[in-house]
Amino acid sequence: MILFIRIFVLLILFYLPAHVSAEVKNRVLFLGDSLTEGFGLNPSQSYPQLLQKKLQENGFSIKVINSGVSGSTSASAVSRLRWLLQTKPTHLVLALGANDGLRGQPVKALRENLKKAIVLAKSQELEVLLLGMRVPPNYGLKYSKDFFDSYQIVADLTDVTLLPFLLKNIAGKSDLNLADGIHPNAKGHSIMAENIYPFLKVQLLN
Repeated sequence: MILFIRIFVLLILFYLPAHVSAEVKNRVLFLGDSLTEGFGLNPSQSYPQLLQKKLQENGFSIKVINSGVSGSTSASAVSRLRWLLQTKPTHLVLALGANDGLRGQPVKALRENLKKAIVLAKSQELEVLLLGMRVPPNYGLKYSKDFFDSYQIVADLTDVTLLPFLLKNIAGKSDLNLADGIHPNAKGHSIMAENIYPFLKVQLLN
């Protein structure tokens, strides 16, 4: 019995150092809506999870925190971020605004909400990547333009990196979206991950 215990202890001492994973260096918080959540898909098919897989395969020490909540608008950004800071993120990917646009909410409010969230994130020394969005022209050309331009204005004011349009090469393509024509399917999420990857990679290298 004593011999068994000694062997067991030795196995633990030799086994643990080789198998205990190192502390994750980068914790990337994705704060978004149904597009980030991966609406209608298996969670593993959402673009944040696809990014985690690709970055890990390329040698990055990274853990993704997917806080995509269907129906969320930019008005929820600050309160949600305050609560999510307990996850100890090192990076924030801010992907809100699509529902603001679909509901025709004031562009001025969108800008202010995004700016406040970014200021909070930077006060906690988080690197921030802002993901831009568009709305269909049927909302009016002025509103559509002002909405799209808002992301660049906020990025300039807060000095953060902007990906101009999250749904580049996806929006309006039936083969890349679910039947509702709004939410990307698995192929669409794969393209979103490819859109974001070079931007996030640069931030993780800094």
